Amino acid sequence: MTYRVRKMRWEDVEQVRGIDIVCFPTMLPPTNYKTEFINPMAHYLVAYDDAQLIVENGSKNQHTLILGFIGLWYMASEMHIINLAVHPDYRHKGIGELLLIYAIELSVELKAILITLEVRVSNMAAQALYSKYGFSQRGIRRAYYLDNREDATITTLDEMASPAYREVFRRLKEAYAERWGVTLGRLAD
Repeated sequence: MTYRVRKMRWEDVEQVRGIDIVCFPTMLPPTNYKTEFINPMAHYLVAYDDAQLIVENGSKNQHTLILGFIGLWYMASEMHIINLAVHPDYRHKGIGELLLIYAIELSVELKAILITLEVRVSNMAAQALYSKYGFSQRGIRRAYYLDNREDATITTLDEMASPAYREVFRRLKEAYAERWGVTLGRLAD
């Protein structure tokens, strides 16, 4: 696997927007990623494939292929995951989990005391992933999603800086690296 994660760059904005539209077609209004890019609270990470480039106009403009992204807002010592999306063509390849790993790392680096998010009550796959990484359900937001008025589960990870959690997280990262045959490095800018 050649997938990597780095901070979103300006040239990634249009691809991230495209993935957002495919993954969240009923989200109104759609997120303005150009505004998010300059928002000091916002932190976006993208998963990309080292081996695939998008070539425009011959070989003059080459862009890395973005496979997925995670958006986070850091405020009042708390990190809030506002969205996590993987292009449908690249799902079930560990990319969502990879993005979550780096989001947790970034949160610890920024000294966040917790990470929270909302997830559809029907999205059992996402709930299982979050639970695997220590997130617990803390409540329900009734009729949270505008498209169908579905409830959202409020899910939170706290004490992520504790030695006990750091050990659990280390083992989870090792298991991920072994399963997908990758070495997890530092987040690239």
